[in-house]
Parts: sequence; C-alpha cells; structure tokens
Amino acid sequence: MKKNIQDIIIVGGGPIGMACGIAAKRAGLDYLILEKGALVNSLFHYPLYMTFFSTAERLEIGGIPFTCIQPKPGRQEALEYYRKVQEKEQLRIRLFCAVTDIKQQPDGSFALTTVEDTLCARHVVIATGFYGRPYLLNIPGETLPKVRHYYQEPHEYAFRKVVVVGAQNSAVDAALQTFRKGAEVTMVIRGGGIGERVKYWIRPDIINRIAEGSVQAYFHARLLEIKDKSVMIATPDGVREIANDFVLAMTGYRPDNTFLEKLGVTFSADGKRQPTFHPETMETNVPNLFLAGVICGGTETHRLIIENSRVHADLIVKCITERRQARYGAK
Repeated sequence: MKKNIQDIIIVGGGPIGMACGIAAKRAGLDYLILEKGALVNSLFHYPLYMTFFSTAERLEIGGIPFTCIQPKPGRQEALEYYRKVQEKEQLRIRLFCAVTDIKQQPDGSFALTTVEDTLCARHVVIATGFYGRPYLLNIPGETLPKVRHYYQEPHEYAFRKVVVVGAQNSAVDAALQTFRKGAEVTMVIRGGGIGERVKYWIRPDIINRIAEGSVQAYFHARLLEIKDKSVMIATPDGVREIANDFVLAMTGYRPDNTFLEKLGVTFSADGKRQPTFHPETMETNVPNLFLAGVICGGTETHRLIIENSRVHADLIVKCITERRQARYGAK
C-alpha cells in the first residue's frame, strides 16, 4: 500500500457526508471529511424557523437516535443533533477547508487541492448537496444589494415592501414569515398556483392569505427588471411596476457539478443532468469516484433527501471494503 494516502476522502460535511464518515470509520478505513464551511453547512444556512418534512427518526445517521418533542424537528434541533453525532463519533473532519481542485492520477487515485494543502486518496466521495448554487433570474438589477437568493429570518424585512419569487417551500416560508412581521408581501409565481409539494401544514395558510388579500400574488407572472425602488412584473394583464424594498428570489438551487465535469463524469441527456453512477455501489463512470446524497438527483433535487439517501454511505463503504479485501486480503 502507498503511504500518506487516505482510503477515502469525502467532500462535504453535511448529514450524508457525515454518514459516509461514520460508515468508513466503523469499517476500519482511513478516511477524511472536507467541509468548506461549518458542520452541516447547508442546514446552518436554512431559514431560522424552518421545519423539516421528515420526522426525527428519518434524519438519523449512524443509528444514533434523534429525539425531539415535536414529531417534525426544526433547524435548531437538527443542528443540535448533528453536533452531538460529531461529539460522539469524533469524525475526522476539517471544517472551513474548501476543496479547490481534484485531479485523478494515472494509478486511479486522486489528488485534492484544498485551501490548506494537497491530499491524496484512493477513493473520493462527492457529497456536496445542492444548496450552493441558486438558479438565477438573469434579469437587469439582479445584482442589486436588495436581492437575496437565500432567506434566513424575517426581522430585516419588517415594515418593508417585499417581493418573493417562487411558489415552493422556501418561497412560501419567506412570504408567510415576513408578512407576519409586518412586511407588505407580493409573490411573483410563474405557474397558476402554490406548489403541490409545499408542506401540507403550510400550504392552506398561504392560499388563505392570498385569498383574503393579506399577501398579493401574481400568477403566470415573472419579474422583468429590478430597480432601486421598484420592480417590473410581466403579468397576464400587462407589465406592472410596483414599489419595492427587497426581492427574495426563492427560485431553487442546483448541485455544483464543477468537479464531476472536470473529472469526466457523464450526465443524462434528458435535461435533468443526472450524473452517471451505479445504484448498487454509487460509483460513477469514473473509477473510484463515488456520489452520495442529493447530488445524485441532477436537477431533480426534491427526489433525494436525508432519509432516502443516507443509505448511500453503506453502499459506498461496502464496495470499497470488498475491493480492498480482494486486493490486499482480509484484515
């Protein structure tokens, strides 16, 4: 065996990256997790009062119980749980250590350049999620300081004129929370109604607020331009200009496939941009490169969440362990 080389380096320290680390640790593999921000960085940037669709037990990793008072935990409880998992497992993880480049070597191993140093691994797992790249509106004024693609909490928007773009969970949460803190909220929605996948305990609330006129909504509409003090909206009745202080563009997010593309991973040609991988091992068409979590879903990020992708960790580690044993013999 080569020296100074990890069996596995996991890029991404979210719940699925942590699950991969736990599986690798329990299998006796040399592993390291690299995370560009804080532990479970994407969850940290979720809205402050966000509630999960999943129940607590479905967010568990490594068989470690997640208990909370309410059936569906919120962001704060999830952060507390994953901190406790790290305290218990003492995973080898470098936080605030972004990976800037990955290159496959002639022998099939990988060299990973980080903001700190260069590391080597026989296998790499990409578990970077999808929260890093918002879908842009690509309209004039989108770079103005008043435009936000991420929403955390409503206080900043109290008593201001807020346009919320979108009709899914993030948009509905932002619209309801800012409205209840005194904002004058207008929703701009491309389709003809609120998204069918919006949480069932929230969807009737926003529909009723729109029906009573507390929240203004333009359906079959889109933003045309964002100005310093107003926005231009294309509606079925023509272009409207309304006064505006903030724009919350809750248009969704997409995986960052930069590393996958550079390493030669292929993608589906159906517009969904699903990367190629074997579902029984999670290995891509690039040998020794594996995927875990929502990044496997391409643009259909709603298909994969913690509860149905945490199994990826065991599939990956099983594959790597079997290969290791075949090559070097039983431990």
